[in-house]
Amino acid sequence: MKVFVAEEISNEALDLMRKEGLQVDVKTGLKKEDLLNIVKDYDALIVRSQIKVDKDIIERAKNLKIIGRAGVGVDNIDLETASQRGIIVVNAPGGNTISTAEHTIALLLALARKIPQAYLSMKEKKWDRKKFTGTELRGKTVGVIGLGRVGFEVAKRCRALEMNVLAYDPYIPQERAQQIGAKLVDLETLLKESDIITLHVPKTKETSGLIKKEQVELMKKGVMIVNTARGGIIDENALLEGLKSGRIGGVALDVYEKEPPDFNSPIFSFENVVTTPHLAASTEEAQLSVGLIVAEDIVNFAKGLPVKNAVNLPPIEPAEFEFVYPYMLLAEKMGKIASARLAGVIRNVKLTFSGKIAEKNTEFVVRALLKGLLEKTLGAGINLISAKKIAEERRIKVETSVVGRVENYESLLEIEVETDGKKISFAGTCFGKEYRLLKIDVYHVNFIPKGHYIISLHEDKPGVIGRVGTLFGKNKINIAGMIVGRTGDKPGGVQLMLLLVDDPPTDQVLKEMLKLDGIIDATYVEL
Repeated sequence: MKVFVAEEISNEALDLMRKEGLQVDVKTGLKKEDLLNIVKDYDALIVRSQIKVDKDIIERAKNLKIIGRAGVGVDNIDLETASQRGIIVVNAPGGNTISTAEHTIALLLALARKIPQAYLSMKEKKWDRKKFTGTELRGKTVGVIGLGRVGFEVAKRCRALEMNVLAYDPYIPQERAQQIGAKLVDLETLLKESDIITLHVPKTKETSGLIKKEQVELMKKGVMIVNTARGGIIDENALLEGLKSGRIGGVALDVYEKEPPDFNSPIFSFENVVTTPHLAASTEEAQLSVGLIVAEDIVNFAKGLPVKNAVNLPPIEPAEFEFVYPYMLLAEKMGKIASARLAGVIRNVKLTFSGKIAEKNTEFVVRALLKGLLEKTLGAGINLISAKKIAEERRIKVETSVVGRVENYESLLEIEVETDGKKISFAGTCFGKEYRLLKIDVYHVNFIPKGHYIISLHEDKPGVIGRVGTLFGKNKINIAGMIVGRTGDKPGGVQLMLLLVDDPPTDQVLKEMLKLDGIIDATYVEL
């Protein structure tokens, strides 16, 4: 088997493949034109992040069977084309998790013991021990915001330092926190009770500006904050105000909203701020790890053994993909609505395929649903490839069933999503490329789920819809469409209302809507 390595990986990874009898050729710094001419002769290609393995390269590589990405993300690889060509794509998930967790602890210790400040003082030939009196971590309460891979590892290490660990992650089951002796709490409790707060969430619409002035005011006086996740999760102005007032006793940052940051920012003038230039994943071990993980999978593939870290979808014929694609879109929309309406830890997911769709490869539809369910939490970091693995990590149980025939429609997709104590169901179909949602719970709807929607339940009585229209008019939000679903032919009871609006409502508008007479609940979702 011939392997072409187009970007630098560790010598250990190269040696591993060569010892297993693979022909490994390394040539880095190539332009696309050069790679197009070379890659056609190889069975495997290894890249990092600089080279874009696009459709041109994949189609030129007639012998290519596997692509290795020595890193976590795979956004530089055309996964759709690779999948349709039957080419496996592997990456190195978790290869830098430990490095990031350790860097978080390093920043925390540096902050608590004032190590950078003491070091600079010594470089100036000063001996000022009293000025740099620090704080012990043992017995302190650390609040971990986000209990994904990195947050989980940080929490483990904090427990080893004999710290009390609180965790906030509304999408993680209690069992995962219990594995490491952490206590799951709501965000307000974490902010009020933590001596130290460390962030480990992706930057999404939901987490951008997660920590604002109001949240800082809830914190203990003298709290220490560490951010190795993403810049912009903490509002910079709130951070500055907290430092000025003394509410925040110290900050350690490895990430910034703009990188490199503006070094004229006042944040860099505080003595109790420790900063590093996005170094969390930059260790020799992490770079060695990602190379070895990919090399091991390529060796396994060459031997005919299963690969551990395949990230792309199974191969599918173009004609079948064309039929399934509208159902993928429909399932993703159902997932987004379920996530918005349930807002909790997802436990179970059931999909029923009826009619012609039941004869197709439904793996794509399952992954699309999971992507829609998890996108609110994980943002752009979730895709059709990673969705299934993340669902498994979060112990989401997925069940599928097929029914040969269905009345009234060529195909029908039915989905049920369940959290702790709450449930929502959907039914939908496709007519060619057009996908339509037919039912939400017991309510018949029938619409194309696309655009900005407010979904609400209200009492079936006169005046409710009019009051909603007046509120939206007052706030200059144009209602472009409305669907009202009721459970029977008689008035009374509870109705479901879907409002298609030209612009997303503010949180304040939704709060005012909830105060209107007859409105039971209201959620916004972009479909």
